Amino acid sequence: GNVKPIPYRQKIPFLGLGIVLVIAIYTAGWFYAANRLEETVIKAIAPGGTSSIKGECTDMAFRGYPFRIGLFCSKVNVEDTKTGVTTSFGALRSAAQVYAPGHIVWELDSPAEIRTPHGLTVSAQWANLQSSLVTKLKGIDRTSLVIDGLKAQAVSSLTNQTIDFDAAKTEVHLRQNGADLDGAVTLNDAATVVQGWPQILPRLNAIADVTLAGKAGMIDGSDTTGLYGASGELRRVMLDIGDGRIMRISGPFAFDDHGYLSGKFKLEIEKLGDWADNAKQAFPQLQSTIDTARKLLGALAGGGDHTSVDLVVDRGRATVSGFIPLGKIPRSDDRGFVAP
Repeated sequence: GNVKPIPYRQKIPFLGLGIVLVIAIYTAGWFYAANRLEETVIKAIAPGGTSSIKGECTDMAFRGYPFRIGLFCSKVNVEDTKTGVTTSFGALRSAAQVYAPGHIVWELDSPAEIRTPHGLTVSAQWANLQSSLVTKLKGIDRTSLVIDGLKAQAVSSLTNQTIDFDAAKTEVHLRQNGADLDGAVTLNDAATVVQGWPQILPRLNAIADVTLAGKAGMIDGSDTTGLYGASGELRRVMLDIGDGRIMRISGPFAFDDHGYLSGKFKLEIEKLGDWADNAKQAFPQLQSTIDTARKLLGALAGGGDHTSVDLVVDRGRATVSGFIPLGKIPRSDDRGFVAP
């Protein structure tokens, strides 16, 4: 027989029920996405493995419903129960569009403090910190961080050593490249001062571009092995202290299981004489050694003021072309700074 159509008056309740059901599902999805946003941002702030990271978001509030997903906190505390590292920050503001929940932007206020169980304390302040990140099905695909007016101090109670760092602008970019991790860092008008050590470099601009093989998981903490056993390619490190005084380093490298660095790098120096003069001002007691090194590098450069040499590092021991010793690079560690 013929199917009778549903009368118009009876359609209205069904339509209303459908609308309510859609709103309920959308709202549930919104809050799920909001909670995922909190987890992702905390992981980006302090990567170290999902299970060991405990984050506390004071005065947490979700805002932006229905078209934006926003997480706001008056203070952020993060603890890594595995390593004992604790971190605290000021206010957090983060947001994502509903149609692109995997693209998150966030801002973080200073001050910040990081403490390790080995006696290392890092405190920092800044004028502005902004970041964006893009997630994928598992973890973070890429992230960018820009900090204006950064001033930081690291103090080691183990070695009684203090390092001060400041930069007008700091940029950090990380991305997964298959199984590898690509990283780039840019510093504008930066200076590092190690108390008790000579001031080797004046204020400078610096660029670093590196790939770590098989370390894509370091971007979000899913790889917790650190640099021990890691290898990669230093595509470029450039230090520019002005007036054409530029130093560049590039080449492959590897860390052994004890944290010692090995690699073969190409070292290029523009205005070698000016760099040597700067080194003599920092180390007046080494003037004759610096003059000897300057003459040697000048000879390798054919007498010019631009030199290019091979810098070989074998388990931390650095030499020029494998036979002229330069000194030893300390191993990678997190238990304190190396004593002067």
